[in-house]
Amino acid sequence: LLEKMADVSLKEAALIVGVVAACYWNSLFCGFVFDDVSAILDNKDLHPSTPLRNLFQNDFWGTPMSEERSHKSYRPLTVLTFRLNYLFSELNAVSYHFLNLVFHVVVCIVFLKVCKLFLDNRSSIVASLLFAVHPIHTEAVTGVVGRAELLSSIFFLAAFLSYTKSKGPDNTIVWTPIAVTVFLVAVATLCKEQGITVVGICCVYEVFIAQGYTLPTLLDTAVQILRGKGSIPFSMLQTLLKLIVLMFSTLLLVVVRVQVIQSQLPVFTRFDNPAAVSPSPARQLTFNYLLPVNAWLLLNPSELCCDWTMGTIPLVESLLDVRNVATLTFFCFLGSLMVFSLRYPGDSSKTVLMALCLIVLPFIPASNLFFPVGFVVAERVLYVPSMGFCILVAHGWKKLSNKSVLRKISWVCLAAVLFTHALKTLHRNWDWESEYTLFMSALKVNKNNAKLWNNVGHALENEKNFERALQFFIQATQVQPDDIGAHMNVGRTYKNLNKTKEAEESYMIAKSLMPQIIPGKKYAARVAPNHLNVYINLANLIRANESRLEEADQLYRQAISMRPDFKQAYISRGELLLKMNKPLKAKEAYLRALELDRTNADLWYNLAIVYIELKDPTEALKNFNRALELNPTHKLALFNSALLMQESGDARLRPEAKQRLLHYVKEEPQDSNGYFNLGMLAMDDKKDMEAEAWMKKAIRLQPNFRSALFNLALLYSQTGKELMALPVLEDLLRYYPDHTKGLILKGDILMNQKKDIVGAKKCFEKILELDPNNVQGKHNLCVVYFEERDLMKAEKCLVETLALAPHEEYIQRHLNIVRSKIASLGATEQSSLPSDGTAATEAKKKSFQNLKEAKSEKTTTQSAADNKKEHSKNKKPTEKSSVDRETPKKSTKEIKDIEKKRVAALKRLEEIERILNGE
Repeated sequence: LLEKMADVSLKEAALIVGVVAACYWNSLFCGFVFDDVSAILDNKDLHPSTPLRNLFQNDFWGTPMSEERSHKSYRPLTVLTFRLNYLFSELNAVSYHFLNLVFHVVVCIVFLKVCKLFLDNRSSIVASLLFAVHPIHTEAVTGVVGRAELLSSIFFLAAFLSYTKSKGPDNTIVWTPIAVTVFLVAVATLCKEQGITVVGICCVYEVFIAQGYTLPTLLDTAVQILRGKGSIPFSMLQTLLKLIVLMFSTLLLVVVRVQVIQSQLPVFTRFDNPAAVSPSPARQLTFNYLLPVNAWLLLNPSELCCDWTMGTIPLVESLLDVRNVATLTFFCFLGSLMVFSLRYPGDSSKTVLMALCLIVLPFIPASNLFFPVGFVVAERVLYVPSMGFCILVAHGWKKLSNKSVLRKISWVCLAAVLFTHALKTLHRNWDWESEYTLFMSALKVNKNNAKLWNNVGHALENEKNFERALQFFIQATQVQPDDIGAHMNVGRTYKNLNKTKEAEESYMIAKSLMPQIIPGKKYAARVAPNHLNVYINLANLIRANESRLEEADQLYRQAISMRPDFKQAYISRGELLLKMNKPLKAKEAYLRALELDRTNADLWYNLAIVYIELKDPTEALKNFNRALELNPTHKLALFNSALLMQESGDARLRPEAKQRLLHYVKEEPQDSNGYFNLGMLAMDDKKDMEAEAWMKKAIRLQPNFRSALFNLALLYSQTGKELMALPVLEDLLRYYPDHTKGLILKGDILMNQKKDIVGAKKCFEKILELDPNNVQGKHNLCVVYFEERDLMKAEKCLVETLALAPHEEYIQRHLNIVRSKIASLGATEQSSLPSDGTAATEAKKKSFQNLKEAKSEKTTTQSAADNKKEHSKNKKPTEKSSVDRETPKKSTKEIKDIEKKRVAALKRLEEIERILNGE
């Protein structure tokens, strides 16, 4: 390529670089907008973890080419450059925009070289400068997805330049440049489909420029041959041979391309390109009218719009429509230029011919001539055709400037055009700064496009400005009442505003606009995949009502009947079936979805949740692991698989559980739950200092974290730091005054460590206010009565406690101690008492000490540690009940096992609710 550019001087290249930099410097401050979101932000093919082969199996947007919803735009080399950007800067938009700017500079310089084949040096520079500053290019240069145009253009022009070297001395054929041309055509086509059209330009160049034929000459030769009065000249045979090689190569490329799209054209809705589904003559009249519209954008790029779909350009439905005049004028002008260029020999006609080829041939794929496209007008597809336009303008300017009368005015006009175009480009770049600025600028040009109103609404929705977004969505429904997507947007926004009734009404309107189901009828080619989400959204809305679960299931099944490959319908139905307590059917739904997409980590994760519900933790862990193989940073899989390992009780799994939780907190550094569970793991491993550090970190992030506060206090109490536990318990009870276990632990510390009987008594009395049947709280209150030397009250209290828990042996034992003490005191009073009462005091102390030890066995709070499980999109902690050390009826291990099972059941219910609440 550098060799071909050898005759472009350094000054000329520097001039172009300077002009492009002056026009596009502010594009570096723009973000990812419009189609960039799908092609860059949401495209997993950019990630290093995605195999490179996926780039050659998926379309431009990361969708497998085999899927019907694929756009069928096959541009793997362009996606490869996005991937390189991601490798060096991930999602830093500056690097993407900078590379686009560099590619535009390269295109301008190569274009200058092409211009020099047909124009003089000065005119070539004029054409190249006009191309560099033309505002129509902002969509291709400032919009990141426009890189497909830039890359394709580089190889497009390089292929053409290579072909111009294929004519040797004495009109011989030089095959190497032709082979290079074929290779570069293939590369250009892998950047964007229109790259293949350069073959047509090479053919025209060969016949009319390289061989110097004119149309009359060719016709005369053909007539002579047909009459048998002559033979085909050798030079013409050579030309035919070259053309056959080119055409055969092109045919091969077309066959490969058709195989790639699996002989399926992309599915577009009538909103994308209304004329494509219109009857005759509206379809033909509108398609023809679009040609002068595109030409006008090149001539007068004052009103540019990022989206020309839907109602932007009303259909031309009648021959009497005044817009047909523009169509007629355009074709007359184009026809006269073609006649001039094909009929007359000379450099001027050759220049015009090549300019027309650059305008017409690259535009054919976007013209709806052979197949419908998914847009009405797209400014970026004018990137290559504008090259021919710039050559025409430069050639016309040359003609004018050669006339002395018009020389000055031609220079003034040229300077004005270049300056105003540069200013417009600079100003237009700011429109691409954000989605809001882009779509608002488009609405200034066109208010009849519902998609623009929707997109402004989406931009506001992303900023959580739902009230204002709703206004734009409603306006979209008014502009295009039959736009299913607009009604879905209204419904979703009402839902975000918690207006369920209005949301359902909007979804019902959208649903009524869908095709009616006919048994046995397939709708895959008629229904846009995103429109089928109306069934999903409506079902997700109404399933919040427990009495309407069957109705929601019917909607999911309706969506599946319309598109058996609708993966999201199976996923959502699986969630609903879990909520309906039908885990086996949920499993079937997820397995069906996995048949459609085995590379979806979320599906494996959901299936793992189903196995948890089916009480199969081993299979659940396997599926969590599959999810993490596909997506090592899958947050929910990391978190919940770690909990599953922790709950298994298998000490061998704890190191891996810890690693997953550490990975999780790296991904979610602000989620206190990750640190809390690391603390719980450390407690299990008896690493008290580490557990304390993790608990404190969780509390710093969430000061009212109930489970973390209690377990930190419990940790202190178990490690002989009871006084450190008190302020933690104070915080816990300030946030949760009715935390029973916290009150028990606080009362225990106050009584045993602080000797604060009054404070302990208040704690236990508070427990009984909350739950009069709380055995542990009531028993500890009995102990307080004993401490207060009120033996009768202690006896009565213990009798009541024993009635609540008649099988608890320790309560009976403590009651016997109290009664024994009462009897002992009664006997002492009947006999002669020591004068100083020493014996009685000692007896009291001994009996009290016996009860205190027994009480201590009971009131030293022993907890199996609070734990928690992922629930919905927030993680809700659930606590394990405290387990008494002294329990004659059941061993501590048995009670812990029972408690673990109970807590596990609660966690499962929470996990199911998380799935069902997932939107």
